[in-house]
Amino acid sequence: MPHSIHPLSDVQSKNIGERTRIWQFCVVLPKATVGADCNICSHCFVENDVVVGDRVTVKCGVQLWDGITLEDDVFIGPNVTFTNDPFPRSQKHLSTHPRTIVKQNASIGANATILPGVTIGVGAMVGAGAVVTSNVPAGAVVTGNPARVVRYVDTAAVTAVWANATSNRQVSQIPGVRWISLTKAMDLRGELVVAQWNQHLHFTPKRVFFVYNVPSVRVRGEHAHKKCDQVLVALNGSVTVVLDNAFCREEYVLNDSSTALAIPAGVWASQYQYSTETVLAVFASHDYDESDYIRDYDAYVRYRNP
Repeated sequence: MPHSIHPLSDVQSKNIGERTRIWQFCVVLPKATVGADCNICSHCFVENDVVVGDRVTVKCGVQLWDGITLEDDVFIGPNVTFTNDPFPRSQKHLSTHPRTIVKQNASIGANATILPGVTIGVGAMVGAGAVVTSNVPAGAVVTGNPARVVRYVDTAAVTAVWANATSNRQVSQIPGVRWISLTKAMDLRGELVVAQWNQHLHFTPKRVFFVYNVPSVRVRGEHAHKKCDQVLVALNGSVTVVLDNAFCREEYVLNDSSTALAIPAGVWASQYQYSTETVLAVFASHDYDESDYIRDYDAYVRYRNP
């Protein structure tokens, strides 16, 4: 079935996919590419260096400027504003524009503003009116100005609820992920927590590092390891950990220094919602090796699904 172009629109491009509908008062310049089964609603503008994938919905009043890519199954709400020049001046044009990429199955709510050169990750959601100033992690929900991660989509909460020292914890659906109960002693002098390698950990740490003074709007981690196992414990404060094995996503809150979280190699991990006083300790089974990291989520999915 051929595409459908409203007679009151100005579509100059020949690169329009089958079954795509372009409604009235739209302008699509000659070099733009629009995929199949798309719906470009009225009063939209699509510049030359723009790629729109398949099954994309662009609601009314959206301008797609040079440098923008919308991957398959993306939703763009009404009056979303994209930008492509970080320092615009009248009658001065960039020779090349920063690439703004909205990854597959992501959604952007009405009236959001997207700054140049950011990537909105696979399956992410940008709330209505948000101002996106930096990359949005895969599966994240961001709101506000500047936009910050408030939660993740399709995430099961796996909590450590203790009735007593021997009670069972909820079981993760991600193989190898587990809660670890550390030895805790309390008296009038204060509290002491002990982590013994042969009792609590399944490896002897080669490396220990500490994360602190993290602004609450920031997301850390956002990578997986090929070989390195890790154990995380919040020595102070609280932090939310999101784990993803490309098949399911789970969320953990670390807020008790006597409860640690074991993360095996091959699991994508992110941390967000740091409280101001958080100190996060990480015990690692291997020395630092940059080649052991997978830092791109799309590459991680390919790694898990070769």
